[in-house]
Amino acid sequence: MTQEQSTSLTRGLTAAEVTTRVQQGLKNDPVPPLTRSVRQIFQDNLLTLFNLINLVLAGLVLLTGSYKNLLFIGVVVVNTGIGIFQEIRSKHQIDHLALLSEGRIRVRRDGKTTPRRQEEIVQDDLLELGRGDQLPVDGVIRETTGLEVDESQITGESTPIVKQTGDTMASGSVLLGGRAVVQATKVGQASFVKQMTHSVQQQPRTASLLLNNINRIIKVLTITIIPLGIILFSASLIKGEAINRAILGTVAAVGGMIPQGLVLLTSVALAVGALTLGRRNVLVRELPAIEALARADVLCLDKTGTITSGKLKLDRVVPLGTTSMVTAQALLAQIVAATGDDNETAQAIQEALGNPDVTASDVLPFSSGRKWSGARLATGRAYVMGAPEFIFETVPVAVQSQIQTAAQQGYRVLVLAQVDQLTTPHPTSPTALALLLITDELRPHAADTFDFFATQDVALKVISGDNPVTVASIAERAGIKGAQQLVDMSQVGEQPDYAQLVADYNVFGRVTPQQKEGLIKAYQAAGHTVAMTGDGVNDLLALRQADCSIAMASGSEATKSLADFVLVNSNFDAMINVLNEGRRVINNIERVASLFLIKTMYSVVLTVIFIFMTRSYPFEPIQLTPISSLMVGIPTFFLALQPNYARIADRFMKQVMEIAAPAATCVVGYIVVIMVLGTQFHLDFATTSTLSVLMTGLVSLNALLMVARPLNRLKVVLILVMATLFAFIFLFLGKLFSLVDLFNWELALIYLPLVVSVQPVFLLVQAVLGKRILSRINWR
Repeated sequence: MTQEQSTSLTRGLTAAEVTTRVQQGLKNDPVPPLTRSVRQIFQDNLLTLFNLINLVLAGLVLLTGSYKNLLFIGVVVVNTGIGIFQEIRSKHQIDHLALLSEGRIRVRRDGKTTPRRQEEIVQDDLLELGRGDQLPVDGVIRETTGLEVDESQITGESTPIVKQTGDTMASGSVLLGGRAVVQATKVGQASFVKQMTHSVQQQPRTASLLLNNINRIIKVLTITIIPLGIILFSASLIKGEAINRAILGTVAAVGGMIPQGLVLLTSVALAVGALTLGRRNVLVRELPAIEALARADVLCLDKTGTITSGKLKLDRVVPLGTTSMVTAQALLAQIVAATGDDNETAQAIQEALGNPDVTASDVLPFSSGRKWSGARLATGRAYVMGAPEFIFETVPVAVQSQIQTAAQQGYRVLVLAQVDQLTTPHPTSPTALALLLITDELRPHAADTFDFFATQDVALKVISGDNPVTVASIAERAGIKGAQQLVDMSQVGEQPDYAQLVADYNVFGRVTPQQKEGLIKAYQAAGHTVAMTGDGVNDLLALRQADCSIAMASGSEATKSLADFVLVNSNFDAMINVLNEGRRVINNIERVASLFLIKTMYSVVLTVIFIFMTRSYPFEPIQLTPISSLMVGIPTFFLALQPNYARIADRFMKQVMEIAAPAATCVVGYIVVIMVLGTQFHLDFATTSTLSVLMTGLVSLNALLMVARPLNRLKVVLILVMATLFAFIFLFLGKLFSLVDLFNWELALIYLPLVVSVQPVFLLVQAVLGKRILSRINWR
């Protein structure tokens, strides 16, 4: 960059210069939205394969002139409308929270520094960046006293890179330590990694198991529906049926195979879950993450900001040897001022000791991987401050004893030392001058929150960069079980046995970012679903590796841009709501899915049977509407919103088969019996189809009763209302739904024994299929 292109460091761009660049299009792009646009929501909900099939079926019904059989299209429209409405509601809530939690970049203009949104940045702007910030544009470093950068999202390497004045930085880079003034050189589409702050979200780590199972069913149906429909229609014509009857029978068969509303209900349930969490100030960045957290059985906690409030306080400085208190405090204040660190520890020291003007060289800002910072002051002597285990290759025995005593009292202990050279990973010839005792308060309701997770079979693990004794002491105060099973990760070697470590310990101290990632991988390799909380750049690798990641809004911008959930009020207690909401959604969808698939299963089997039977397919499209609406559509909507906080058991297919398979078997069996009786007693199509609707509805009602268990007052009322409406249709709306009058004693002699047998037959079939067949198959 030439001098002519340089922006004045003291002034920054002027308002006129900013206006000129905006007019030239040299303006940065906004943060990409977390949600789909309203247009995309309409498009994705309307332009589906099943909707296309339904439109084709509706066109065929129009050819017959039997317009009442088009009622199924009304049901499809209502279902789709509900889905679109709920998703748009959820979108507005998520967009609002995203705006509230969106980080601002400090920009220097006209001699003043103000926080601005990403899209307000123009080319040549001066950005003031600190630890934890993520660069939204390409730039060149104009000023720094020392900077460490993580470019892993660009290079794939997580090793910190030291940057100096004049070095370039690519968008997406995260500042691990130090401060800098960076001039934007490329913005918007011209930047190296466009909108990198959200690149990780565009590559979901874990697909939804629930949606995968449903999509697997959809794929099978997609291959099955059209060929079976064509074969059934052809067979009906060959048997001599009127073309209108053949069309209506085929439409009823194909329409019955479509699990209308199953995918929609799942999407709606997740969207409502996100909406509910939004009202509790939890920003959901990925809807499948709700399911991932619901399945989590290991929750890894970062101490600072999660167990504790993150507000640190320098309790006291303990001089060592001949060092005086005044000297130790002065050196500490100068080191913090020289490095320009603004992390919680540095802020606590500045608040206690002030922020003097200093002249320094060889500055090394704090790094999560190195765990110390340092500078060579104007006296020519170099000093460092940080974790004792990372400053000394072997901590002196006398110093270690004092550290251990303070750590057992719950203090976070750092050391001030004089060194010869600021070399990494350890400075040369360190001499301890003083200890810093820092306190951190527990979050107000931390103990209650952790107790809740323990009762929900979620194992709590604490992974922290602090002294393991200190961490264990705080974890024990917070009521975390197994807090005394601790390990110092600085002593495990360069290639530790992570599998053994996660099996033996619950509290991990002095953990580097790479080790945090390794521990998460080890838990996953052991078959666990892992959720991870964090708020600092030292948590980035672990958050990226976890199945589900949670960040505090008060944390670094890089952490928030990566996480699946952001706790807008930085209140960890909200995690109870997140876990419960996820379990409610998944448990309920797994249960109600069986109701959707009953109709699909018996429709497929009946289609195959009636290809070879001489009689017509037993239903018309209008006759399936009461069953689809009253036994599936309406009740599943209410049941999907019921409380259900049991641990996820991954029993989707098993639950489906335990209820759907017996119910579908009963429906097919009863319809075959009705066809035989129809032939025996010379019953016409209208009568046999009415009896088929009656028995199918009663079997579905029994299945609904099983899905609704355990029953409560609301569920009992819901089932009674559905049963009453079903009876009402037979009594008063028979003609509309092409049903014959059942008030006929001769006909009653046929259907009453069938009605009475429904429940015992259903239970018998379920026992046979559930215990003898399903127990031998791994439906997971």
